[in-house]
Amino acid sequence: MNPIDSHPAALLLALGAAVCFGGALVVTQFGLRHTTPLWGAAISIIATVVFWWPISGVFIDWAETRPDALILFALVGLFYPALVMMLTYESNRILGPTLTGTASSTTPVFAVVSSVLLLGERPSVTVVLGCMIVVMGLATLSMKAPMRLSPRWHVMLPLAAAMLRGIAQSLLKLGLIAHPSPFTAALVSYTVSAAVVWSAAAGRSAPGARRLTKKSVMWFVCVAALNGTAVMMMCYALQYGSVAIVSPVIATYPLFTIVFSATLLQREELTWKTITGAMLTVAGVAIISGG
Repeated sequence: MNPIDSHPAALLLALGAAVCFGGALVVTQFGLRHTTPLWGAAISIIATVVFWWPISGVFIDWAETRPDALILFALVGLFYPALVMMLTYESNRILGPTLTGTASSTTPVFAVVSSVLLLGERPSVTVVLGCMIVVMGLATLSMKAPMRLSPRWHVMLPLAAAMLRGIAQSLLKLGLIAHPSPFTAALVSYTVSAAVVWSAAAGRSAPGARRLTKKSVMWFVCVAALNGTAVMMMCYALQYGSVAIVSPVIATYPLFTIVFSATLLQREELTWKTITGAMLTVAGVAIISGG
């Protein structure tokens, strides 16, 4: 493995992204009391873009940007985070959180496979083993309630979201190799996603549907701060480390969601599944960090 792939900054940044993603899911629960999931996503993504653009001149020299990298970042924005969010919301509505969470835990598998195909990465056996253990742990964590109905073809919804999330990480890494500017990667992809999710929210709104209220904007601006920070940290982690290292660590965000949910929402109980899933996930990350 290339020395840069094991850069300690990559692990720390990926872990920070997981903490922020986990916290954002909890804050989202408060925001959804005042608006719909799709409008919540629109507020969150657009708020992030509105904050990032005015400060972009400090971090980006547009004269030095590579067109091929910008195309890759924009391509990612067409489906991440916008389309991935919409697929996840729809899966949760139809299948419930159990199967959605279990299928979503496969993201590191798709990330590693796509990194091998697109980037030529060759993760060590130890890293692959750690990745699989993380997936097992996350799947165990998500198995908390019965499924709402027989999955049938609907299982493709969360699997498609997991696949696109994994591919997005590899494409971002590919763009960062051409143009090593994580801020550019995050800004361009988020800007495209803002247009996608806003169009979807406006197109699907029914008369009288809850849209923008003071409380919904307040909560989802907080979500924007957490998710925006997470995506930015993810981009920086991908600059320093390989996808095979970064993706499984970021995927541990459900652990932090459980911790924050138990603390703030008092909805989590310690069960054998939670404890087993947490232990497997932590063990997997430990193996990856040592690989």
